Amino acid sequence: MKPLRFAALCLMLSAPAFADDVQAVWKSKCQSCHGDDGKAQTKQGKKEKIEDMTTAKWQAEWTDDKMRKIINEGSKDNNKMKPFKEKLTADEIDALIKYVRAFKS
Repeated sequence: MKPLRFAALCLMLSAPAFADDVQAVWKSKCQSCHGDDGKAQTKQGKKEKIEDMTTAKWQAEWTDDKMRKIINEGSKDNNKMKPFKEKLTADEIDALIKYVRAFKS
């Protein structure tokens, strides 16, 4: 296991409430398109041609601020992703960003 992924896993395991909360948010808001693992190999992910979040390239291109913006505002590009600023708290969004960073291969 890569050191960064191991560190993220340790962080999540050391805070079970955090891990449970962010996993619940991921499952209810993100999983149908991005999949369990961020690879977007779901029916909707393939249909919308959503990028694989696990690649080093994607992780480098998508800064925390860029992720925060798209989660808040949604994607104007073909209406792929709806905005979540009214549905998620700032803490939930920050937790999702950390969760996505743990997908890095």
